[in-house]
Amino acid sequence: MPHFSVKLFEEALDGTTEPKIIQALTDAATKVYGADFRPLVGVELFGIPRHRWGSGGAPAEAECAVVTLNMREAGLTRFDPAALITSITAAMVEVFGEDLRKNVTVNLVGVPPGRSGVGGEVV
Repeated sequence: MPHFSVKLFEEALDGTTEPKIIQALTDAATKVYGADFRPLVGVELFGIPRHRWGSGGAPAEAECAVVTLNMREAGLTRFDPAALITSITAAMVEVFGEDLRKNVTVNLVGVPPGRSGVGGEVV
C-alpha cells in the first residue's frame, strides 16, 4: 500500500487543510499511477510545532513541508521518479501556494519484497 507521511508546521493543520492535502496527494499519485491506484493510497499528517523544526543549525522561518512516500520498491521503478516528485510537489503547492514550492522536500522510499506486512503476514 502506498503511504504518504507529511510533516509540516502545526498551525498549517487548521481543520480545513487536512482534507485538501489528503485529496491533493491522492490525486498526485493517481496522475502518475492511474485511477486504480486511488483506493490504495494512505495519507498521514504530522504537525510539528514551529520551534521544533530547524535547518542549517537554526529554527526554520519559512513555511516548509517534508513529504515521504513509502511503497513497494517495484512500484517506484515503473515510472520516472521525477514525474512523481513533480506531481507531489505540485499537490502541496496547490494547497499552500507557490511560496511553499522551494521548501517542499519529497522522499521516495522503496520497500524491498519481504520487508513489509499486513495483518501479520509478510507481503
